[in-house]
Amino acid sequence: MQKNDAQYQKMIKTSIPRLVLSLSVPTMLTMLVSSIYNVADTYFVSKLGTQTSGAVGIVFSLMAMIQAVGFTVGMGAGSTISRLLGEKDNQKAQQTASCALGVSLASGIALSAAGLLFLEKLMSLLGATKTILPYAVEYARYILYVAPVMTVSFVLNNLLRAEGKTKLSMIGIGCGSILNIGLDPLFIFVFDWGIQGAAVATAVSQCISCVILFSFFFWKKTILHFSVKNISKDISLYKEFIGNGIPSFFRQGLSAVASVALNHVASCYGDAAVAAMSIVGKIFMMIYCVLIGFGQGYQPVVGYNYGAKEYGRVRQAYRFMMIAGTVGMTVIGAGLFFFAPELVAQFVPEDAEVAEIGNWALRMQCIVMPLLPLGIACNMTFQAVGKSVKATLFASCRQGFFFLPLILVFPRIFGVFAMEAAQPAADVATFLVCLPAMHKFMGKMQKM
Repeated sequence: MQKNDAQYQKMIKTSIPRLVLSLSVPTMLTMLVSSIYNVADTYFVSKLGTQTSGAVGIVFSLMAMIQAVGFTVGMGAGSTISRLLGEKDNQKAQQTASCALGVSLASGIALSAAGLLFLEKLMSLLGATKTILPYAVEYARYILYVAPVMTVSFVLNNLLRAEGKTKLSMIGIGCGSILNIGLDPLFIFVFDWGIQGAAVATAVSQCISCVILFSFFFWKKTILHFSVKNISKDISLYKEFIGNGIPSFFRQGLSAVASVALNHVASCYGDAAVAAMSIVGKIFMMIYCVLIGFGQGYQPVVGYNYGAKEYGRVRQAYRFMMIAGTVGMTVIGAGLFFFAPELVAQFVPEDAEVAEIGNWALRMQCIVMPLLPLGIACNMTFQAVGKSVKATLFASCRQGFFFLPLILVFPRIFGVFAMEAAQPAADVATFLVCLPAMHKFMGKMQKM
């Protein structure tokens, strides 16, 4: 109880900038290391050829699907638990944690079985061309083997963040990602396993991360603990945290659908376009994941303080998120814009077509980076306070309502340029939708 009370006081008394930074910096570092691993994975595999680079982009869509399930359960349970801890309902928080772990394991097993059963058809559906397909199948098989481990890891990670233990989350995810970066060149080049080596490296690192994350709960370094006795038969409990996770499902699920749509459109322009958009996607995700990490540190602050009825602190957290996020994205976007050619050239230096498509796509994305923090803040705020319908709608804007129509329609009319500009245009539209919604909600918080 003393540990619980100390954490509660920390979440509702610590100054907002200090609290948000203390929770978000470890999460941002975790996301950065994970995204660096993704970029490194693409970099090492790209040395094997354009087709293998394209295969990484195809399998990235599959991993986004697995993430969609893991984040639905993990972030849904996390946002629910943050409010429960803010309300001091620790018993229900423990039940929610145990139920979420069980659901994540069962869903991961189901994903693994279904994916392995229809592996080649799935890779073709995700956009693999005939020349890319063999490499995509080889890579995806190992990812599907560890799908249950991945879904469990996503839940454990989000539960740690929900109670404010972001440093432990950073250790678990960070160790696995660093291990993966080290194993990639070893398995790919030294053992001469090719793209299979990259897949094995990912599978091994995911298992190590899961073991480390679970050990924190096993050795009772957390408020939350798992017990079979806490697995509830009350359907309303599952509805609550899965309902809170639906925005994450739409955010991640639509990201996977968008990635598939992009692969299909890019394949119309050849393997070079698929490889270029895959490379740009990994570079951009490295930055976007850091912003998401900042938002994930912001989210439990909002959830705790909203549950404790500290509405002024909710407004303070939002203002800090917007100022720090906008300044950070402006600086990073400017740097990436000027060094875009050098970055893209690191992956496939011999392919001029890949470089040309990649440079344009990356630079256009950099121009709209200062607009991105509002979309993250909007989605995570409504999810943190339990307004799952609004959170779902805003989570669906960027990759769903805006990107999918843009990528499916306009490249047929305007060609490659429309493919490159689709994501930046979707980001601008998302900003314009989220701005009045957050202004209205924060005005309500001021009155309350």
